[in-house]
Amino acid sequence: MDIKVPSYVPGHKLIDGKSVLVTAAAGAGIGFSAATRAVEEGCRAIVISDIHEGRLEKSVAKLKEETGLQEVYGKVCNVVVEQDVQALVDFAEEKLGGVDVLINNAGLGTSKLLIDMEDDEWDKVIQVTLYGTMRMTRCMMKAMQKRGAGVIVNNASVLGWRAQKEQSHYAAAKAGVMALTRCAALEAADIGVRINAVAPSIAMHPMLRKSAPAELLAELEAKEAYGRAAEVWEVANIMMFLASDYSSYLTGEIISCSSQRA
Repeated sequence: MDIKVPSYVPGHKLIDGKSVLVTAAAGAGIGFSAATRAVEEGCRAIVISDIHEGRLEKSVAKLKEETGLQEVYGKVCNVVVEQDVQALVDFAEEKLGGVDVLINNAGLGTSKLLIDMEDDEWDKVIQVTLYGTMRMTRCMMKAMQKRGAGVIVNNASVLGWRAQKEQSHYAAAKAGVMALTRCAALEAADIGVRINAVAPSIAMHPMLRKSAPAELLAELEAKEAYGRAAEVWEVANIMMFLASDYSSYLTGEIISCSSQRA
């Protein structure tokens, strides 16, 4: 059954007065949508990061223009580099007066059969997607520990549960993000910090339309109960729920954003 995309849902101040840091947010995907949603849901200030400096500058300007919030800051960061991660957290802590919410969105995926994959391609995906999430979580937990409060939302994937050809490296990385989320959440509970994750199936954005074969996208969308991919803002909505006090007793959980038939 094909159900049309619903109308864009207005904000309801779910994270009113909170400060937010979003990684990999300079683009048209989930990261920028999450940043936009955070402002629409009432965040008082936000830092977005990305590895692409030029694109980041444009995204900061765009977020200010589209939302009217002036407390928008950008910081270049490569989550593979520990010094970059520490510099980003230090920057956000200073600019925001403390980070209330971290959204870990940085990730990298390619398509390659395992039998044809070289170690460097495997390592690159694991480094960005899993190690990057770990580094940001570890560094942010140390900062949040000082205040005894905070929320971390990780971007996982249903491929952490589900098999798909040519995605062994990406699936392994996202399964690792899920395990990291569950284990780190137990440790973070002792310092007043909650950690959860969202696991999207297929979320549609311009880069995916451009890079993925049309036949594959059609096949994946046909498997969804709604007959379509999720909009990036639908994934961002779940992130905002996890960031908000409505999920105050939820930690170590992975929420699937998927409706696949089989």
